[in-house]
Amino acid sequence: MKRILLLISIISITACEKKVEEITVTGDDFHDANDNLSKTMVHDIFSPPVASRVYAYSNIAAYEVIAQFNPEYKSLAGQLTDLGPVPKSESEITNPGIAAMVAFYDIGRTLVFSEDRLIEKRDSLFNTWKEKDERGFKVSEAYGLKVAAHIKDWMKKDNYAETRTMPKFTIHTDDESRWQPTPPAYMDGIEPHWMKIRPFVIDSSNQFKPAPPPEFSMEPGSRFHNELMEVYNIRQEIAKDEENSEEMEIAKFWDCNPYVSITRGHLMFATKKITPGGHWIGITKIACQKAEADFDKSVYAYAKTSVAIADAFISCWDEKYRSNLVRPETLINKYIDENWTSVLQTPPFPEYTSGHSVVSGAAAIALTDIFGDNFSFDDDTEVEYGLPVRSFKSFKHASDEAARSRLYGGIHYRAAIEVGLEQGQSLGDFVVDNLSMTNAKSDLASK
Repeated sequence: MKRILLLISIISITACEKKVEEITVTGDDFHDANDNLSKTMVHDIFSPPVASRVYAYSNIAAYEVIAQFNPEYKSLAGQLTDLGPVPKSESEITNPGIAAMVAFYDIGRTLVFSEDRLIEKRDSLFNTWKEKDERGFKVSEAYGLKVAAHIKDWMKKDNYAETRTMPKFTIHTDDESRWQPTPPAYMDGIEPHWMKIRPFVIDSSNQFKPAPPPEFSMEPGSRFHNELMEVYNIRQEIAKDEENSEEMEIAKFWDCNPYVSITRGHLMFATKKITPGGHWIGITKIACQKAEADFDKSVYAYAKTSVAIADAFISCWDEKYRSNLVRPETLINKYIDENWTSVLQTPPFPEYTSGHSVVSGAAAIALTDIFGDNFSFDDDTEVEYGLPVRSFKSFKHASDEAARSRLYGGIHYRAAIEVGLEQGQSLGDFVVDNLSMTNAKSDLASK
């Protein structure tokens, strides 16, 4: 009788025990995480420089987790400015994928305003994993939070908080060569102190200081005046047949303005989009999926690219507020045609160098180092904003078009575009040469 009761007890206990399922975290899970972060920042209207900081820290946190487990990847501790050794996991049942996702979301939610939107997406996935293996999930979660805490301590010392209390940019109305707020919103200059943010890889914000812009002159035949007239004339050509203009299509595709003010009569409203950095994060996803990169390789690609983008913004903003150059729209409205409007809305910060050009140049170099020189892809990043897919032969091909789009859009002179692209490419080369992230030079290109 006792044996029967014991058998019944064992059967009952076994029946009550929850079956533990193995949890496999995929590259698509990480793509979704970056998508969720991008959409949250679009909702919150993050400026391009600030958005780049969010991408960088979130993806670095995830990368540092996989670098502790996968021998193919090297920690960025001692490589990124002031980043100290990352704590290691003390449990054999830690799932690196789960821990990396936890670290990513924990940093991301800290840096956005609409934290609840990101948490909702996070919990929908995490609760599914917890149902499969509660103990394993909790152990992995604890480690992910530990890494995130380490990254947060490092992040707090990058001077971002201090720049929040620094004075607004001073407008010099007595010098027409200097930047003036532009219509329709006439916003203050965005992030005038961004050059004071601690860089990730570059030595200083002015390490890749470009040559100065052409000397300001409204004298016909001068280089500066010729470039101003080029902007004006291209817009006039586009206006002749906007519906069939390739230049118009390119300009709109690479607009990437997070906040466009629209005025209709007495009504003013705004449309919201991803930033230039967000567009290249989207391209990173496309490349990973085409290459069938697994979770670890995807995290690596996002981390390297986001670091290049973040340093590119620091470098570019250093020059913007040094040269403090007036935008084409201001001069065209004053001297040529007061009713002239650019294809794209002029962003609220100085003209030189072109931010999209610098960022695109740097991102393209990072992605080329990972996936190879002739990696063709179809860019559907802007489809959700009503724009068609565009196809590119390589990342450099895409970056060249992104830079050129600013001329078609009427928001930059040629010098800012060409010099900006070179600035970004040089910076990208420096990031690639000075970050040792893998134990094999082949990276993903030959895998």
